Amino acid sequence: MWIDKNNLYSKNRFFRTYLSVVVLAMVAVVYSCSPKVTKPVVNTPVKPVEQKVEPKFTQGNISVFIPFQLNQYNLKTINKSQIGKADMPLDFYQGLMLGIDSAANDGLNFKVNVFDSRDNNSQLAALSKKEAVKLSNLLIGPVFPDGIKYMSAFSETNKLPMISPLAASKPTEFNNPYLISVVPDIDMHGFKMADYIAANYKADQSIVVLINTKKASDEAFAGPIKRRFAAKYPSVLVQEFSSTYVFETKMVKGKKYAVIVCSDDAPFVAPSLTKLYRLKTIAGYPIQVFGHPNWVKQTYNIEQLQNLQAAISSSYHIDYKNKRIIDFVRIYRAKYDIEPTEYAFRGFDTGYYFGKILAKHGPNYADFLLKERYKGLHNDFEFDYNAEYGYFNRHLSLLQYKDMSLLKVD
Repeated sequence: MWIDKNNLYSKNRFFRTYLSVVVLAMVAVVYSCSPKVTKPVVNTPVKPVEQKVEPKFTQGNISVFIPFQLNQYNLKTINKSQIGKADMPLDFYQGLMLGIDSAANDGLNFKVNVFDSRDNNSQLAALSKKEAVKLSNLLIGPVFPDGIKYMSAFSETNKLPMISPLAASKPTEFNNPYLISVVPDIDMHGFKMADYIAANYKADQSIVVLINTKKASDEAFAGPIKRRFAAKYPSVLVQEFSSTYVFETKMVKGKKYAVIVCSDDAPFVAPSLTKLYRLKTIAGYPIQVFGHPNWVKQTYNIEQLQNLQAAISSSYHIDYKNKRIIDFVRIYRAKYDIEPTEYAFRGFDTGYYFGKILAKHGPNYADFLLKERYKGLHNDFEFDYNAEYGYFNRHLSLLQYKDMSLLKVD
């Protein structure tokens, strides 16, 4: 089944998404990407020699599970609020297809089966019985952790690589050696933070301070930071306090402070930043702040953040001055009549990288994941492997608040 997308989108986002939902609700999506190739002239030999030739890998089969949840829409009564929920899966889908299209230029045909997972395990059970899914070279999705956990058994039984494209869950939650986790988990963020501080602060002149309330979410970030320092940088002095107010009573002159605020709870973070700002600007302590990764989607006093040279780790950063980004935005606008969102960038990188490596190496492409690094539009792919829980991306960027924006510094 085929979708004519030429007239599918409107410059009005609501109308564009509405039309997409209507069309997707009417058909199951099977998408074919075929490169333009020139057929060579072949001279038949006079006396052909019979020899066993392995069949050439000419088509990559990919099954995609995206939670459109089309079963929840009544096309006669659908409203703007309901349509808004379709934005994320639709944006990811569009970016993904654009990425696979781009990978097809390497000379491999792709058959892409796109299924509505409905964020429902019963639906996934039915889909996993389809012959098209069983014949796949690669599964992309499900998107959410429950679905990933459910499909992991199918992936492992069939020795079929499965990509977790958006979830930041720890791979250890799924114990699937065929899982490919694209988004680094919170442990990776902690390791990145510790490595950066250790590389940029002299141990004999500095103190690392963790502001950690000991809530589960705070400890999830603080834990890997402490483990990293203990294992790799034992000479670094690491202190831990429940608040900036307790920290103030223990400060000493003559030391540089790298203060890691482990919380993403805005009512706690905002006054903590104010206190640290005053300790630096009024009391004169040399302080740099490092924050929780979720700060990238939160808003705090920009003057304080810049003064404190606040930095955060992130698995997502778009440099809109970069030519590759400019080109992508131009192509995306032309194709879909709308601006690409974060999920469109993520979708493109996933489709392009895995489509390209499948085209290059064929069915055994997973053997090359550790060797094939990728500089993406939103993040780089740099995979490691664990025999218990599969492949995981360990690349993160460190962003710092400068010039009224977040700039990449590492």
